[in-house]
Amino acid sequence: MDIGYARVSTPDQSLDLQKDALNAARCELIYDDVASGTNVERPGLKKALEYMRSGDVLIVWKLDRLGRSLVDLVSIINRLNAEGKGFKCLDQSFDTTTPQGKLIFQLFAALAEFERNIIRERTMAGLAAARARGHLGGRKPKMTLDDVKLAKVLIEDVTIPLADIANKFKVSVKTLRRSVKRDQSNNSTQPRSPGRKSNGCQ
Repeated sequence: MDIGYARVSTPDQSLDLQKDALNAARCELIYDDVASGTNVERPGLKKALEYMRSGDVLIVWKLDRLGRSLVDLVSIINRLNAEGKGFKCLDQSFDTTTPQGKLIFQLFAALAEFERNIIRERTMAGLAAARARGHLGGRKPKMTLDDVKLAKVLIEDVTIPLADIANKFKVSVKTLRRSVKRDQSNNSTQPRSPGRKSNGCQ
């Protein structure tokens, strides 16, 4: 069975051109989505893939109607191949049910792997550059360096409850302790540890 899939990015765009092409290709069923290419949620595509059985062929008008990226496109076609299903693209004359189409797909897979490696290298380079500038990857700290310095001064005054100090910076006592401890581990000069009681507040 030939099953069509059409997608537009916004509601003001029309699916008619794609559906006309898919009907001309004699698709017995056509699923569609109104979702941008970056949107992970595509219920129409999900239904189409779940409905298909071994031997069925998924047909699209253009390649960019199916995948959000080259990596995503290859992933979907790999899934179809693994399940014994075919894929055709009308505009680019791409057909994984033919030897020529399988060869082109192998080239796509190689390009997708190249794209993954480039993204990985750029990410690692960006993290290394950030570390060199003194920035760490991950979630932004809840307390700035200036906040931590002031907190350490306040902590030295044992008459001020830790809970009050934490409230001043709008963090929990646990976060306050962790932030000060992290700063201490990054400096050779060790101030008095904030290990005193927090008056029962956490």
